[in-house]
Amino acid sequence: MAGGSSNVEAIRERASIRAAIKKEFQKQVTNPHRHGSGEGGVLFDPAVQRFMSMRATRYDHFKPTPRSSLLGVAMLAIPILGYGWWMKTSRENFEQQCRTGQVAYADREFKFA
Repeated sequence: MAGGSSNVEAIRERASIRAAIKKEFQKQVTNPHRHGSGEGGVLFDPAVQRFMSMRATRYDHFKPTPRSSLLGVAMLAIPILGYGWWMKTSRENFEQQCRTGQVAYADREFKFA
């Protein structure tokens, strides 16, 4: 396998890069004289900053699509309307049973409400 050795080399190279980044991060974190990050502040991490900026401006960049509209309807409107329909039909069935005498007055809950 000719490609096997290059894969191993690439894995080793990535591991050495990761180790160097970790070493630099530890060096910066443990430096008691670090400047530019305020009094006892945290290190500036560009990836964390990008993530927090993305979360803060999530709705500024939202573009409605047919898929997002369908998801909104499926997650909001369908459950609310379905629950309302179920409550209406179950109440109508219960009232019909009460009016036809299928449910005795003594067996009913909430007799006084």
